[in-house]
Amino acid sequence: MYEHTTATALDPVTLAVLKGRLEQIADEMDATLYRSAFNPIIAEAHDACHGLYDAQSGDTLVQGKSGLPVFVGAMAFAVRAAARVATERGGMVDGDTWLFNDPYEGGTHANDFKLVRPFFRNGQLFCYLASAAHWHDVGGAVPGNYNPAATECWQEAVQIPPVRIVRQGQLDGDVLGILRANTRLPDSLWGDLNGQLSALELGVKRLDGLLDEYGDDVVRQAMGELRKRALVLMRAHIQNLPDGRYSFEDVLDNDGVKDELLTIALDMTIQGSHMTLDFSRSSPQCAGPVNISRATAVAACYVALKHVFPDVPANAGVLDAVDFVLPDGLVITAERPRPVGGYTETILRMIDVIFSATALADPNRAVAHAYGTINALSIAGHRTDAARKGQRWVMFSFFGGGHGGHSTGDGLSHSNAPISTATIPPLEILEAAYPVRFTEWSLRPNSGGDGTHRGGLGAVYEIELLEESAEAFIFGERGKAPPKGIAGGGNALPNVFSYQHNGQWCKPPMVSKMLGIHLKKGERVRLETPGGGGWGPAAGRDAAARQHDVDLGYVSDSNITSSKVKP
Repeated sequence: MYEHTTATALDPVTLAVLKGRLEQIADEMDATLYRSAFNPIIAEAHDACHGLYDAQSGDTLVQGKSGLPVFVGAMAFAVRAAARVATERGGMVDGDTWLFNDPYEGGTHANDFKLVRPFFRNGQLFCYLASAAHWHDVGGAVPGNYNPAATECWQEAVQIPPVRIVRQGQLDGDVLGILRANTRLPDSLWGDLNGQLSALELGVKRLDGLLDEYGDDVVRQAMGELRKRALVLMRAHIQNLPDGRYSFEDVLDNDGVKDELLTIALDMTIQGSHMTLDFSRSSPQCAGPVNISRATAVAACYVALKHVFPDVPANAGVLDAVDFVLPDGLVITAERPRPVGGYTETILRMIDVIFSATALADPNRAVAHAYGTINALSIAGHRTDAARKGQRWVMFSFFGGGHGGHSTGDGLSHSNAPISTATIPPLEILEAAYPVRFTEWSLRPNSGGDGTHRGGLGAVYEIELLEESAEAFIFGERGKAPPKGIAGGGNALPNVFSYQHNGQWCKPPMVSKMLGIHLKKGERVRLETPGGGGWGPAAGRDAAARQHDVDLGYVSDSNITSSKVKP
């Protein structure tokens, strides 16, 4: 934490102004990348983030409001990793930018490239600026890098440790050459990298301007005060929960290699203003790619707590209030070379168990489970038209579902996962970019859990191939254990994936994961995503609300009359 360097406390107005100005810097960096990225997952879905990080600890000081919340905790680990490697090689230098995708050091998975730039004032390191963004393809066995059969990290993507992509203001062509040689889409990679570098350059200019206006000491003091206030606010929220030990566990369908359930278990202890999240009872690390690193696990906890306490800010002060028990060697603390490409599915389950444990303490504070899977789908092949014959194409996207009901209303329908503020790319963008046609994109009736407040609806997506041939790859979850309701609410419908082969509809042997699905022109894949869990007993739902659901086709009459609340 920053130490105050002035004796005079900042007045509330100045602190509020500086908070807004610092957030604006991160927001502008976000916007710069979104405008310039080649990759729809960044440009349309906003799978990226930017922020400012502590010069000594690497902890998050400020993050942009449109950046992915999951990066708040993870990026601190990334900054620390870059700083450690730089120390081993002579230290951070003004004008350098470090790049890497190591998920064991910086969290998440190998598609998420982190760029870390030291920010100097008067020859002294003031803070770090950092950017994270999901690159479309970085080698590995499967286009798009969601390989459900991976048993080692090298089968998922190329592994890049912290290296200098920019040396004293000059792009390193050797490093760029290695990156471009390890992707199926070099133009996309080049565009996304340029976008991240431009965002960091803008951040430097904006921060220099702010410091020139207010002075280094005042801005440094504001950063420290904002973190301290986040800690105080978080402790106050914890204090309002009843003391006790609250336990909950949930499962993953499988790891993509063995068709066996994996457990994510939480024991949450509240004692005064202290919270401990103990995941010791979770399954050991596994062969397949649903493992996550410790950095990613901490980041998932932050996202869940941000949902439970939505007014806490996006800085490290929130995490200062929480103790974590994360023993080595678990599916949520995996070590190299265990594959981690499907990290999204595991952190969503961590969020679910935090929601449910919180509901045991205070059901009015908690949200029922959301749909619990991003359904990462890749379809890839080669162009056959004369103008682009032989050109590689890779469509990668994720898909939405329903959010859980809560004490004040129904869950959102067809929304994105709670790990992010990203948006689902519109079908028009996907159809324009790739040789596919969406033959259905609709809400999935009856998919939300019943309850006093209904879970939101999942969706139905059906995609037809327009090229001569392609391969599809699916990495999903919630095919066996559906999203759960809380406070007496009902469960949602599970995830269903199917595909056409020789005129027949088929389903994956492992329910939610499969690679090497061979498609011919005109054949389709189909996703029926889960809804969200319900909140409160079904008997408590207003009759007018039920009729409204029927009138809009959200539920059927038979579903209402026969609905039973599941434990």
